[in-house]
Order: sequence, then C-alpha cells, then structure tokens
Amino acid sequence: MKSLVLIRHAKSSWDDPQVDDHDRPLNARGLRNAPVMGTRISDYNISFDTLISSTALRARTTAEIIARSIDWPTERISFDSNLYHASATDLQNYIRHLHHEFSSVALFGHNPGMTNLVTNLWGLPINNIPTCGMVRLEFSENSWNEVSSVIPIRAQIDFPKNSSGEPIPII
Repeated sequence: MKSLVLIRHAKSSWDDPQVDDHDRPLNARGLRNAPVMGTRISDYNISFDTLISSTALRARTTAEIIARSIDWPTERISFDSNLYHASATDLQNYIRHLHHEFSSVALFGHNPGMTNLVTNLWGLPINNIPTCGMVRLEFSENSWNEVSSVIPIRAQIDFPKNSSGEPIPII
C-alpha cells in the first residue's frame, strides 16, 4: 500500500515585486497557517518515509515548518528543483519514479500542477488546493509506477480555512 500527501506551499508574499518568483518568502498568513497544518498532520498520525519539497523558498519554508511540527528533522527533507512549478504531467512522472522502498511520501509544491494532478489524473472533484492545503491519497498498489495511473482507494483534503480541523473525505 502507498500513501501520498500533496501539500501546496503556504501563502507567499508579493510585497516586493523585484524579488524573483523562486525567492518569494511566506507572508504573515502563510507563517501562521503552516504550523496549524503541521499540527493537524501530526494529529492525524501520518508517518512519512520521506518529505520532498520544491526548492522555491515558499515551499521550502512550508516544508520546514511542517517538518518541525511532526518531529521530522529538517535536514532530512529532500529538495528538488524539478518540483518547482511542475505540471501535472511532470508530477505524475515524478511520482512514478519515487523509490520503491518509500511507502508514505509528502510532496511540497505548487499550483496549478498539484490541483491539475488530482483532478485530471485521479478524477477527484477538487477545483483548487488552497495555499497550505493538503490532499492525502491512499492506494492499494505497492508500486509508485502503478500509483501514478490508478484511482486511489481513499482521498482526503484539508486546508487552513477548514473550520472542522478534520480532513474532508473525497473518496
């Protein structure tokens, strides 16, 4: 069985239009929301074999804040430039090539790629993964190659403005 958690970076700052997109930091709301989502993920008792993040500052910071919330050593987060603005197809290929020994993976990245992935590949009724939102997918398959092309057996979404504080079942 494989478990994949897609986490969109928290809200980023547009205060300085001269800052390169890759180097945009989180804004105040993003800095508030990331620890909230980290606590929720910790409360859901999700254990990960690896955390992989886009190299963009906003994704890196989100990953580091959430990692601290789940007691994951930040130095063990993997950073991959291929996740920076990856399309749905790029993400599908990325997932297909995850190491077979990983059973549970968290990917930190960007829209529109993440939303397009869950709607177009897996047919989930999600119009938008909000900033700092997460989609948790569980598959009965034992291969990431298979996961990249089959419907999950369970899917949930959560995001900072979800007032229930509980993941919302999609499947």
